[in-house]
Amino acid sequence: MHSISSLDARTAFNQDIAADRLVPLWDQLHSLVPREPARTIQAALWRYRELRPHLMRAGRLLTAAEAVRRVLVMENPAIPGRASITQSLYAGLQLILPGEVAPSHRHTQSALRLVIEGRSAHTVVDGERIPMAPGDFIITPSWTWHDHGNHQEGEGGEPVVWLDGLDIPLLGFLGAQFAEEHASEEQPLTQADGSSLARYGSGLLPVRHRVRSPVSPLSHYPYERTREALHALLRNGELDPWDGIKLRYANPATGGWAMPSIATCMQLLPGGFQGRTWRSTDATVYSVVEGRGDAIIGGQRFAFEPKDTFVVPSWAGLSLHASEDATLFSFSDRPLHEALGLLRESREPV
Repeated sequence: MHSISSLDARTAFNQDIAADRLVPLWDQLHSLVPREPARTIQAALWRYRELRPHLMRAGRLLTAAEAVRRVLVMENPAIPGRASITQSLYAGLQLILPGEVAPSHRHTQSALRLVIEGRSAHTVVDGERIPMAPGDFIITPSWTWHDHGNHQEGEGGEPVVWLDGLDIPLLGFLGAQFAEEHASEEQPLTQADGSSLARYGSGLLPVRHRVRSPVSPLSHYPYERTREALHALLRNGELDPWDGIKLRYANPATGGWAMPSIATCMQLLPGGFQGRTWRSTDATVYSVVEGRGDAIIGGQRFAFEPKDTFVVPSWAGLSLHASEDATLFSFSDRPLHEALGLLRESREPV
């Protein structure tokens, strides 16, 4: 036990050094260097059938051009006001209506799109028009011009919604956020439609391709191909007790992650699957492409259905259960954990 005079002396000392913008480490050591990652976000689920009316209302209130990007941001309930779903990642649902254009711009943040609903829209990335269909994964690399359009008015046109995932909080922490508006609402098309898929999407590369960027040269990963691969493995392979059938989106030129700061995966859980519990240091965002089931996160059960989004905090136990065949897209900051040698996982024994 310390005497009152000793405690008073320490208080006085802390006050004195505060004048010089100093604090004693010994008062904060255990919070700065904890035995396990501090839980700064919490598990949460956003139900699409409840969010969709808000999106459509936003569509009546302002145009895509007025908004620049008509997006409803999913904020983690533990960190309100930060436009973040995890400590390092942003997620939002973007709507574009028939006849609209979301104007061209570029920014240092890397972005992904996972199409949730609709087929009549497209995005243009670095001069290539990319069609959108539910379940498609599309990359917008850092500092790349991109705009979105839904030119099918009347018959054939429909609202199109996709999930945006960006590393905005990470770049904000690094002080590296820059953006620029294009001189034109829509950038000029400089590549034929489907050119990146033709060059890089069939296990082949142009003979003189040179790796100049860690970003995948393949901008478009169609869900039709991904789904086919998952179901082929389900028929012919073994189920992982934790993940079911899980594949990561890869850079075909390097074999690494498709994006340098964001890991992206798709997994298939067959109906009746009861996943074992595991945890990892990378907080992860999941989007349900197909199917229904439950995610048990840190002991809390979340029932999911198609188009829902849920988030798993760092080092929270996760087990996935499918009442019918379910396909889940996920993204996290795992590439950074791996690059820094920080990734840690824990799996229950089989």
